[in-house]
Amino acid sequence: MRFNRILLSATLVVVALVIQVSVLARLQLPGAVPDLILLVVLALAFVYGHVGGALIGFGAGLLSDLAPPADHAAGRYALVLCVIGYLAGLARPEKGQMRSAFAPMAVVVAAALGSTLLYAGVGALVGDTAARHVGLAGLLFTAAVYDLLLAPFTVPLIMFLARRAENDPLAETQSSGGADVAAGWSSTGTGLRIGSQRGVLRLRAARNRAARAGRIKGVKRL
Repeated sequence: MRFNRILLSATLVVVALVIQVSVLARLQLPGAVPDLILLVVLALAFVYGHVGGALIGFGAGLLSDLAPPADHAAGRYALVLCVIGYLAGLARPEKGQMRSAFAPMAVVVAAALGSTLLYAGVGALVGDTAARHVGLAGLLFTAAVYDLLLAPFTVPLIMFLARRAENDPLAETQSSGGADVAAGWSSTGTGLRIGSQRGVLRLRAARNRAARAGRIKGVKRL
């Protein structure tokens, strides 16, 4: 991944994690908790594609697993967000720009449901049955509603920032400057070739004049 992608993704994930832990997790809403980290992964996957989405999802999930007050095995949410980021990246629109709001909202709902089911499934494999006691149906419904309400305020903004980072004016200036330098080198090389050819012609003309002058002097001596 490019440096600007890594820097922007890391910054957004850290900010989302801080808001998730310090604000959203303390709202004491019924059912699930609004998952801001999931929305960040989805928005970046819409712009960066499936490979970038998988990498960002794994990193964001691993930070969530290690951030207090985590009460589950490390790597559990990293696996979930890695899969979600990869699948969301497959739905990446052309040039990273959504033509309508229906498609990203549908992906948000599907990701909320899929991440909840996958998280509960992985928990069942490792012996965590908390989802059964809370009620899986209630978690699915509230997760989809909360993420759908939060998505319009986060996903478009994150996608805008990601596209601006991709279209970095400094990088474009450097690339155009490199093209100008290359063009300058080629033109300079052409000038050198033309100049060298002119120099050879002038040297030959001087030699011809000198030879003619020698012949004329020889005739006068005779």
